[in-house]
Amino acid sequence: MTSLFDTVLVANRGEIAVRVIRTLRELGIRSVAVFSDADADARHVHEADTAVRIGPPAASESYLRIDRLVEAAVRSGAQAIHPGYGFLAENAEFASVCASAGLVFIGPPASAISLMGDKIRAKETVKAAGVPVVPGSSGSGLTDAQLADSAREIGMPVLLKPSAGGGGKGMRLVRDSSLLGDEIAAARREARSSFGDDTLLVERWIDRPRHIEIQVLADGHGNVVHLGERECSLQRRHQKVIEEAPSVLLDEATRAAMGEAAVQAARSCGYSGAGTVEFIVPGDDPSSYYFMEMNTRLQVEHPVTELITGIDLVEWQLRVAAGEQLPFAQADITLTGHAVEARICAEDPSRGFLPSGGTILALNEPQGSGVRTDSGLSVGTEVGSLYDPMLSKVIAYGPDRPTALRKLRAALAETVTLGVATNAGFLRRLLAHPDVVAGDLDTGLVERDAESLVDAGVPVEVYAAAGLLAQAGLERPAQGWTDPFSSASGWRLGGEPAWTAHHFKASGQEPVTVRVRAGEVSVDGSEALPARLSTSSDGTLTVEVGGLTHTLRHHGEWLGRDGDAWHLTAYDPVAATLTGSAHSGADALTAPMPGTVTVVKVAVGDHVDAGQSLLVVEAMKMEHVISAPHSGTVAELDVKAGATVAMDQVLAVVTPDEEADGE
Repeated sequence: MTSLFDTVLVANRGEIAVRVIRTLRELGIRSVAVFSDADADARHVHEADTAVRIGPPAASESYLRIDRLVEAAVRSGAQAIHPGYGFLAENAEFASVCASAGLVFIGPPASAISLMGDKIRAKETVKAAGVPVVPGSSGSGLTDAQLADSAREIGMPVLLKPSAGGGGKGMRLVRDSSLLGDEIAAARREARSSFGDDTLLVERWIDRPRHIEIQVLADGHGNVVHLGERECSLQRRHQKVIEEAPSVLLDEATRAAMGEAAVQAARSCGYSGAGTVEFIVPGDDPSSYYFMEMNTRLQVEHPVTELITGIDLVEWQLRVAAGEQLPFAQADITLTGHAVEARICAEDPSRGFLPSGGTILALNEPQGSGVRTDSGLSVGTEVGSLYDPMLSKVIAYGPDRPTALRKLRAALAETVTLGVATNAGFLRRLLAHPDVVAGDLDTGLVERDAESLVDAGVPVEVYAAAGLLAQAGLERPAQGWTDPFSSASGWRLGGEPAWTAHHFKASGQEPVTVRVRAGEVSVDGSEALPARLSTSSDGTLTVEVGGLTHTLRHHGEWLGRDGDAWHLTAYDPVAATLTGSAHSGADALTAPMPGTVTVVKVAVGDHVDAGQSLLVVEAMKMEHVISAPHSGTVAELDVKAGATVAMDQVLAVVTPDEEADGE
């Protein structure tokens, strides 16, 4: 058997770095982490055998610096570099430089990365190999006018896609041909920001499609197998949020045909290592599948494939890179049970899924009994806007799909990231959506029903916060010694603490009973859920219950007596500012999230129309357009392109037209 490496450098951060380090440890391979100044105390740094600083916080000066990564590998005695995903994982130059430095790049050859990284060349290559492709534009380097002409020729709606990169960055669905100019410009801008390449292509949009991808594994001896498919149709803004394996859509014949197409796609580019071939599939005709792209790296959702096949993909990336031959053939691959994964991201569904941030004050990440959490978090982790918003992944496995879904919902309810708002609660509700439960999925489902999946009215978190506050008031110790038998904490000798009931009445709502005991709440007879509360000096409360973080600002006293019940006197969920137009009649436009102003389209004195885009703010690789709330004149403009802004910072002021004032 070929000898494995002694030392491997992991050229990444966060949960994927921790995940790769775990397999390195199991194989007895010394791990080297790298970190920017922002990650000096990060979990992946502590879990590695050694760590090397590679630069300041900005990714462009650290995780994207090929020279510094290679220098760190050489200096630490590493023989190989694992790129993870994101950053430089699909960068052909990185793979080439590693080879020139005598380092093994744990991934495919640079030639395969280059070929499949160019979506235009990739489509032409796999088409020649007999793989069906989506109808679209041909040729690279198309101008804006040529892209628009191709879109009109194909017929609306169309999808604009960057030729480089992946992960949904820069993708734009265009249904109205009159918007092509603005959408092409926005797609180029985001592609340039994310991948350093603004080349675009255009493809026919398939309504209500399903996104099915095939995991392939190839060695350097000509052996290629596929490990079944993953269903990735639950997406928001072209970003996957829930993935599962296998897909309920495919029968055995279709699975075999798509698997063989994926194998041929891998062979067509001389692939080796772990890779994924992505297909778009009409939901009403699974046999009509089309190649979209090939991701020449490990996928975020690789754990669901690992759980149903029993194959550690990171281990086989390492073994293939070391020259080993695959010991199994296609007939040896079996799919057993069902696995589902949820991506936990630093975003606030109640604020239109805008990126969030803060310090992790308390953390609970479920593991065991068919549940796995891949995470880069620890208590004290600072979550900012510099890097991707994905914090962790919760994965559940069961003998069948209903069991896996049930386990994942339960695991999300136990997930706590106090201090940073996440989408965990939203995902838990999504998993209970009737169409999700039935397996009737398509890539537009989340966008269509997102509003119904976000809490309305008085959130459970508000009642939980009130109950925890009331309980804290009862338990507040007096000066000196306190008789435990007179404590209102629910303490009992030799037993579990008893529940303490608190009754609340919010304006316009029916009375609610909240039962509280150490670390748990139950609202109106609901199942007991883990709950934690923290307060800050400015009167802001952060509560996490059932996997959902909620931030509340209160004015004066929260709780006042109303007969036998506490009355919620003054709770105020922190205001959401999605765009300037979210507050019609408001003159000031504020930043919806901490980030960087990338585009300023107006100047002081300009007249603007209602809904006109004025600025673009970017954070965590996501663009947010700030639009005029009404027709008027730009009276103030407080930022310029490149400026870093804080959440709710005033960016501009638009004074309404006199006519608008009189309406």
